Amino acid sequence: MERILVTGATGKVGQAFIRALLANPAFDTFTVRALCHRREIEPGDRLEMIKGSLADREVVIRAMDHVTHVLHLATTKESPDTIMDVAVKGMFWLLEACRESPDFRQFLLIGGDAALGHFFYPHPAPVHEQQRHSAYPGCYALSKVLEEVMLEQYYIQYDLCGTCLRAPWIMEKDDFKYQLSFGEDVFGGPVWHQLVDPERAARYRDAGTIPVMLDPDGVPVKRNFVHVDDLVSAILLALDHPRAQQQTFNICMDEPVDYGELAAYLQESRGLPSVGIKTDFHSTWLDNAKAKFLLGWRPGYDLKKMVESAWGYQRTEEDPRVVWYPG
Repeated sequence: MERILVTGATGKVGQAFIRALLANPAFDTFTVRALCHRREIEPGDRLEMIKGSLADREVVIRAMDHVTHVLHLATTKESPDTIMDVAVKGMFWLLEACRESPDFRQFLLIGGDAALGHFFYPHPAPVHEQQRHSAYPGCYALSKVLEEVMLEQYYIQYDLCGTCLRAPWIMEKDDFKYQLSFGEDVFGGPVWHQLVDPERAARYRDAGTIPVMLDPDGVPVKRNFVHVDDLVSAILLALDHPRAQQQTFNICMDEPVDYGELAAYLQESRGLPSVGIKTDFHSTWLDNAKAKFLLGWRPGYDLKKMVESAWGYQRTEEDPRVVWYPG
């Protein structure tokens, strides 16, 4: 019987992964142990919960008892007071417990393109897995670099079996729609209404205007995304995959979203107006060929499917919009 410990289990990826794994007959020998801190998850058949902080070694030791696999999702955004406890101390305790455990088989880290600078720096060529780490300003991006480096060093020091799945911005439900909002309900960044005067922001919000992110030269930015379903499918493929051992994979859409093409599609399909917004950001193109070649993974979402999924999503009273982190 395999037992997978999931940190950050109550977030969007954690919840989606747990549902998918428990529903997939290929993993019917797996049980899930969710390590929760501030929020809780409802235990059920093949699902148990442990409450506590990753920074507490005793909690981690208890959580790792008879665990064969670890899916490390727990993170914190721009929170200097807590980020090192989660990203460094917490991951260190997890890795130490893994290397000392007779039951351990694989450590899966969900990394991020923040470790490569995201769209903060110019990238003249596609971004591959061997590119040098280049965190953008702030503690979150630094934490993603430190996580990847720690895992790599455990490969070298202890021949640990691990896999890093490096994801860009993760979308679910209507996230993709709200990342384009000129209102206070905007998801993530840029915060569009802060880039124009209040009167224009209100007018754009009321008209459903789509912001077209422009780079310093006035060219529409290409930005990388992944749908949570595609990321979960990659995690499931990587579990115990012999070609995933000690490898890093970019997990993203085949092509980044071009904000100009996005605006054109929304005008054609929904009659929405658009406006160019000059920014200091740059286009990036994550290369996902390695995941396709070694894992046989394929993303199911392209620009049109991402749009149709987000605009077609209907919320109920039992499904309020929750922003787990600001993006």
